[in-house]
Amino acid sequence: MKSTVTDNAKPAVDAAANSASAGVPAAPAAAPAAAPASSGPAAVLSNSWWIVLALLGAIGVAAITLALLSQQRIKSLEQELVRRQQDSQGQAIEARAVAQQAQEVARSVETKIGLIEGRVAETALQRSQLEELIQQLSRSRDENMLADVDAAIRVAMQQSAITGSAEPLAAALRQAEERLARVKHPRIERVRRALARDLERVRAVAVSDIAVLTSKLDDVVRAIDELPLLAHPERQQSAVPRKAATATAPAAASAPPTEGVAWINWLQTRGLQLGGRVWDEIKGLVRVNRIDNPEAMLVAPEQAWFLRENLKLRLLNARLALLSRQFDTAQSDLRDVQAALERYFDRSARRVVATLTLVRQVAGQSQQVSLPRPDETLAALAAAQAGR
Repeated sequence: MKSTVTDNAKPAVDAAANSASAGVPAAPAAAPAAAPASSGPAAVLSNSWWIVLALLGAIGVAAITLALLSQQRIKSLEQELVRRQQDSQGQAIEARAVAQQAQEVARSVETKIGLIEGRVAETALQRSQLEELIQQLSRSRDENMLADVDAAIRVAMQQSAITGSAEPLAAALRQAEERLARVKHPRIERVRRALARDLERVRAVAVSDIAVLTSKLDDVVRAIDELPLLAHPERQQSAVPRKAATATAPAAASAPPTEGVAWINWLQTRGLQLGGRVWDEIKGLVRVNRIDNPEAMLVAPEQAWFLRENLKLRLLNARLALLSRQFDTAQSDLRDVQAALERYFDRSARRVVATLTLVRQVAGQSQQVSLPRPDETLAALAAAQAGR
């Protein structure tokens, strides 16, 4: 029934709609007739259609709006995609350029690394060669130093043999020990120990100093001409009269006295002075001495010069014998000089005693002393040079 009513009412609705759309008012006669029959359901249907149409329109508008928004969004997305694609292409181009640069840098780095490796290998080779040269130089330096020490010790031995003094040999051993002290090596240490032992042996030997002995002989030669002979003694004056004379000299030099007693005292003083001088002269004329060798008093004044020159020649011969290391000849000449001094010269004179003392000292120190040879040091140097 509902369907029938709907079908019957549909033409009326269409007609009403058409008339409304055409602007023609409906017939009043028909309206009252149809109104009671279609007032309820038709109104409902018309309202439904309007609602449907409004909904469809809203849906369409929304769809169109959504379509427009979607289209705009798609366009923006396309633009963004295009922009990003362009950026990606630019970045790809830059990446390719950077990659090419990186490849070039890598090639150059590889080339440089190859060169550096070659230089490192060359440097390592040079370093090994340099270390070998340094070792060779060190060995040659030690060998040269040992050779120099050996030569210096041998030269010092010759100097000690010529001069008869142990000082050149001792100085050479000290210098060699100080020089080897700067080298730290086992074979050098053995040489140092040998040097120390030989140096102690050389220092323990008391060797006469030829230079000092010759200087003493020179002093004796200079003093020969001033020594008094027994045949020609020096005139000695008493010290007491001289003191008395010097004591009374101011009184004598004073003004002459005026009184009689003063004149008497002055005359006594002058007489004592004159008597003292005369007594000194008389004592100088006569001299009493004990002479063990009578021939010493027989030396004439002209023979005294030959005696002194003979003593000088003896002393010079002894000096030459000392310099030439002939100690026996020097001892013989010194004994002759000592005997001549004791026989012909006045031993009570202070200068004669001093001269005899010097001659005895030279004769006592002029002895043949064998210097120790540094054989242990030479053997240690030979072993070190041989590398043992």
